[in-house]
Amino acid sequence: MHIHGPAHLFIAWAVHDVEEALAFPSTCDVLANRTGINALRMDQRQSWLAVGLMAVLVALACHRGAVSNGQSRFYRAMVAGLQAHVGTHLLASVLQRRYTAGVATALPVMLPGAESARRELRYSGEPLRAKDYAAGAALLIPAALVCQFLAHMLFRRK
Repeated sequence: MHIHGPAHLFIAWAVHDVEEALAFPSTCDVLANRTGINALRMDQRQSWLAVGLMAVLVALACHRGAVSNGQSRFYRAMVAGLQAHVGTHLLASVLQRRYTAGVATALPVMLPGAESARRELRYSGEPLRAKDYAAGAALLIPAALVCQFLAHMLFRRK
């Protein structure tokens, strides 16, 4: 049974997303100020709710990975998506030329967690493939947007 990879992935994601949730409102404020789009702003309650909603999705994927011996397409998409997500943090900081939410833990925490899960899949003879990365993007991009939208709707800014 594959349990180390899913556990490492979830723990890394949780640590990474604590940093992200704490810093996300300030990152959103900078984006809102630069673009003039006030709807981009997010307060701390909204940030924590969005992270909490995403936690449910990540936990479900990791559970599916553990009980399916890594065969779950949902889990494989999550592993690939979170591994690629590290690059989005680095790119965001480079493009903004500043610290952005999540970049401090992307390389030292999130990447090793995703690598542990990816390595376990490779050692079992089922390495991640291009279709897993495509599925990861198709899963995580809309999921993040939905979580943020729901957080905005449930905790409207005052």
